[in-house]
Amino acid sequence: MGKILIIAEKPSVGRDIARVLKCSQKGDGFLYNDSYIVSWAIGHLVALQEPDEYDMRYKKWSMETLPIVPDKMQLKVLPRTKKQFNLLKKLMKDKEVSSLICATDSGREGELIFRYIYQMAASDKPFQRLWISSMTDEAIQQGLARLKPGSEYDCLYESARCRSEADWLVGINGSRAFTIKYNNLLSIGRVQTPTLAILVSRQKEIDAFVPQEYWEVLCNFGSYEGIWYHETVSQTKIFKKEEALAIANKVKKKAGQVISVSKEMKRQLFPQLYDLTELQRDANRRYGFSAQKTLKTAQQLYESRKLITYPRTDSRYLTSDLVSTLPGLVQNLDQEPYSEFVKPLLSQAKLPTSKRLVDDSKVSDHHGIIPTKTKRRAALTPDEEKIYDLIVRRFLAVFYPPYEYEETQIHTEIEKETFYTKGIVQKNLGWKLLYQAESQGQGQGKKKDEEDKPLPELEEGQAVTAENTKVLSKKTQAPKPYTEATLLSAMENAGRFVEDEELKEQLKNGGLGTPATRAAIIERLLQVAYVSRKGKALIPTEKGRSLIEVVPEELKSPETTGKWERALSSIAEGKMKPERFMGSIVRYVDYIVKEANARRVNVVFPKEEYPRKRK
Repeated sequence: MGKILIIAEKPSVGRDIARVLKCSQKGDGFLYNDSYIVSWAIGHLVALQEPDEYDMRYKKWSMETLPIVPDKMQLKVLPRTKKQFNLLKKLMKDKEVSSLICATDSGREGELIFRYIYQMAASDKPFQRLWISSMTDEAIQQGLARLKPGSEYDCLYESARCRSEADWLVGINGSRAFTIKYNNLLSIGRVQTPTLAILVSRQKEIDAFVPQEYWEVLCNFGSYEGIWYHETVSQTKIFKKEEALAIANKVKKKAGQVISVSKEMKRQLFPQLYDLTELQRDANRRYGFSAQKTLKTAQQLYESRKLITYPRTDSRYLTSDLVSTLPGLVQNLDQEPYSEFVKPLLSQAKLPTSKRLVDDSKVSDHHGIIPTKTKRRAALTPDEEKIYDLIVRRFLAVFYPPYEYEETQIHTEIEKETFYTKGIVQKNLGWKLLYQAESQGQGQGKKKDEEDKPLPELEEGQAVTAENTKVLSKKTQAPKPYTEATLLSAMENAGRFVEDEELKEQLKNGGLGTPATRAAIIERLLQVAYVSRKGKALIPTEKGRSLIEVVPEELKSPETTGKWERALSSIAEGKMKPERFMGSIVRYVDYIVKEANARRVNVVFPKEEYPRKRK
């Protein structure tokens, strides 16, 4: 029996696998022993060819050559990593190697990296798939013991290939068509353009917003205070100052009564485990981290530190087979600063689990992000510390009881004017115990104006007096600009931008991009100067706004891209043929070029050179 060649996605991962397999002998770009050879890619070694590599006439950017739709998409070896590709090709062809193991990242893009290398090397040797969610030695050993035939992931590869080719076709043709039309270098993308459109739409709302002054009336009843309302407690705004003053003067010093008192115990369940998007949102809200920075830091914690499970996940649940490992993971966290939260859990006979935490049907490729059994040995960087802390606290919180509080609502009437009062008293902090350290930036409690407001014991019909009144002058607020946290939510929930109810329902599971790609899309918008950062806010530039003015609705609609992401998921699940999806992309590209050619939009871009000829 020959040797088995294992191909990882990165050198660090390759070295971890080699250590587990005791491949201690070193070659140039690989490690080996008598049974295994472990080598690696360096991210993508192979990519789709550029247009002029198909035909030199595409070197010149010309409307006459569009659309560019190759009969068959061709691959090329990337020059900067050609040496490593040649090594892998040589190892694949080696007569001593009888089979391969694909050990690239367990996801759509990882599958694409391996398959492109396999295809470009013209290998026909059988291969198996290593699919793991953690980089601990134990997880690697378990994964190697549960290898699956590579063919079981053919649908995932087809989904990845379709994503890659669709992005190439839309990006190449859209960018060239609109660049030529407007004589300005314009980058068009299947996902980036609808994402930009979301930002531009919000900015238009902000720019068009005209603040309106309004007034609210507060009444002090001695032991408590109430706000005036019209018919419902949300109707507190008065848009004429004289009306507000009249109400304040009408009730001041007058007697009235409590017309209703209600008390209700409320519960708030623990927040679910992080998927990548929620982790990026939380890190942006708390620490101002960009989505890309959070992803990079989480990847370090996964690959190098081995402290967390696979971060590029879209699930917030665990699978049932992990339940038996949970007590050990909790025990492992019995160290500062988590011991005070771990000890109460360890004293229980059994960790509480529910469908909110464990649900096999809600996990496709990878479960929610949780800590691993690996003990912290080396000091973490400040960024790693923050992300790890978020993940650990969220993990421990899922075993804590609900946060419970009593909410009191009082309605008071004076001179036929009604006032509303609400107070909240915490009864059981539950999972919020983990988020009391405000000084460490972990505050998940309510804002200061929403903190406990104990109210006096009152009864319906009880007499009260309006001891004082106050008229507050306020202004309506413009919509807030998107931050990376809120933009990630918008990308994830693209369906909310769609008016068609049936399609809105379909898009619940198909947003703009995937958890693994959204950070790169945001960075791309910044890189091509369509968007700029202003503090945490993302503001579209003049160039970005102009682009959205000139592209057709279909190119900027989240509806179109949301449907495509849903189709890519269907391909990965084996429910849709790749040919059907690619056929729709080819028709769409033809439409884009015709639209660009025919459009007569009076928009002038800043003068910029663009590459009519590639050097």
